[in-house]
Amino acid sequence: MSASTTPIIRQVRAFTVRGGGADYHDQAGGHWIDDHIATPMSKYPEYRQSRQTFGLNVLGTLVVEIEASDGSIGFAVTTGGDIGAWIVEKHLARFIEGQRVTDIEKMWDQMFNGSLFYGRKGIVLNAISGVDLALWDLLGKVRGEPVFHLLGGPVRDELQFYATGARPDLAKQMGFIGGKLPLRHAPAEGEEGLRKNLALLADMRERVGPDFWLMYDCWMSLDVNYATRLALGAQELGLKWIEEALPPDDYWGYAELRRNVPKGMLVTTGEHEATRWGFRMLLDMGCCDILQPDVGWCGGITELVKISALADAHNALVVPHGSSVYSYHFVVTRHNSPFAEFLMMAPKADEVVPMFNPLLLDEPVPVNGRLKVPDRPGFGVRLNPDCALSRPHTH
Repeated sequence: MSASTTPIIRQVRAFTVRGGGADYHDQAGGHWIDDHIATPMSKYPEYRQSRQTFGLNVLGTLVVEIEASDGSIGFAVTTGGDIGAWIVEKHLARFIEGQRVTDIEKMWDQMFNGSLFYGRKGIVLNAISGVDLALWDLLGKVRGEPVFHLLGGPVRDELQFYATGARPDLAKQMGFIGGKLPLRHAPAEGEEGLRKNLALLADMRERVGPDFWLMYDCWMSLDVNYATRLALGAQELGLKWIEEALPPDDYWGYAELRRNVPKGMLVTTGEHEATRWGFRMLLDMGCCDILQPDVGWCGGITELVKISALADAHNALVVPHGSSVYSYHFVVTRHNSPFAEFLMMAPKADEVVPMFNPLLLDEPVPVNGRLKVPDRPGFGVRLNPDCALSRPHTH
């Protein structure tokens, strides 16, 4: 494909949709993902039982579509809803339309620097990530290749997964290599809450035996003292790692926690971090052993490549936060991403269902905890036409 025949990007469109999708917290009642999970808001009793009470599901899913001059359409989904759609349509589109489909690095740089005065992290990076992922999907479709080919090709035949959900014991039966539990009780629930956290871990250890990985996802809810006590109490229960124990901006606290935990226990974080600069802080300050960027939030594939290279130079692993095919295509190409996360989106965490169900069609799922990434063009998934997309803004 020469420069003269390279398709040009004709139009960028942004849509929103409610319910299960990239905003996987937008679930109906009775789902494990919204059942008394420790959060930074757990200090307030009225917001303890359900994360939706303080608005975890307010954004909804953002769908970005990018159409090229040859008729090819790339798309991607992330969290962002109406706000993200406005940013894409009213601001980011100007950096995309009229460009060659191959000029992804330039487009990323212009989106990031053009929004620097109000962006840097959060919803703006979600929007940039969505556009970036759609650009990679589009390039794969134009070239007739899967994204993992564009990233250098696979370094292993298949991915192996750990499962995140309320039932690690069932995850073991399904063939996963480990199970990550949501922490239920935060510091405001006192000594009794700490005992309950350790008791749940002990119960799961008894169910899964000594060799199955068990981890705790603390979702930014703890302080250094509580996280240290939890880690020390969990040592004899074989806790593999303690995840996102502190608020994402507390780099100093993470460095202290990593010094405090028992030897051999890992500290992991990064789900709510963004860009190479944020992850440089985590690495330079010795905050964690495993980085967990979400490819739909950290800046997309273009930025994840840089984050991964930085981590590799620090001998740190990169295991992206669950983001379905968008991380699978990356993980299969990197030696320092030896396994992947799978979010158990069945309400009772008792069966394997597609993570972004019902929004994506052809979304692959692990079988016996393993998956060979399909070699269909782009990310290899389609939008479900039965999902009611809305385009709240145009340009």
